[in-house]
Amino acid sequence: EVQLQASGGGLVQPGGSLRLSCVAYGFTLDDYHVGWFRQAPGKERERISCLTSGGSTYYADSVKGRFTISRDNAKNTVYLQMNSLKPEDTTVYYCATPAWRYRFVLHLNSGRYDVWGQGTQVTVSS
Repeated sequence: EVQLQASGGGLVQPGGSLRLSCVAYGFTLDDYHVGWFRQAPGKERERISCLTSGGSTYYADSVKGRFTISRDNAKNTVYLQMNSLKPEDTTVYYCATPAWRYRFVLHLNSGRYDVWGQGTQVTVSS
């Protein structure tokens, strides 16, 4: 069965850091574009970062300079290192992959992503 499992969320104080993990089961994540999204209640889903199979990266303006996406092929995992966290970063974070044919495409409509992890809650609060 093909699936993604996101983890690493938690409660952190403003200015703190968290590292989210996205582990793939049933397929090799290195062969795919991987995206990280977040969605707060009542708001649209926001694509915050992605990493293509070729190594190209994208960051939304809201996280640029604070978040870093990376890949560990040996662990079949993509990470999202989140530094300098702010209260407005509080929400549920999801990882997702589109079909293999989009592996080198950097910018994709969220509708192209067809495998989604279950989400991990990040709360930034003092």
